[in-house]
Amino acid sequence: MTVLKNPFFILPCVIFWINQYLERVEKIFLPYIHSYLDDLMAMPVILGVTLQVYRWIHPSRNLFVFTKTQIFVAFIYISLLFEVVLPWYSSTYIQDIWDVACYLAGAIYFHKFINISSNIEHGVGNSKGDD
Repeated sequence: MTVLKNPFFILPCVIFWINQYLERVEKIFLPYIHSYLDDLMAMPVILGVTLQVYRWIHPSRNLFVFTKTQIFVAFIYISLLFEVVLPWYSSTYIQDIWDVACYLAGAIYFHKFINISSNIEHGVGNSKGDD
């Protein structure tokens, strides 16, 4: 199955879009949801899109999965970028350890439900790119 057809990828995308619509168009502000829902959906959406692009260009196609190390590096990169670097340059961004917890939860969700090889769908091989 391609990432774009995986319901575990579609769900975070739809939740993200609905949240953005409510915030930006309808001007509905729910404090904790506004603060953390996008952060929770970020890793499944970012890594899901990235995985799909890799599957389009990598010779392994739908068998390609990210290793745990690659997912961890993405988690560290996003955490440092949005919780350290950007707040240092702009007051628009605020450091928040709970955002990092949301990125971690999203990375775990991605690893368990989206980062799956087509082999597993057919009952063959390892589903994860374990190191």
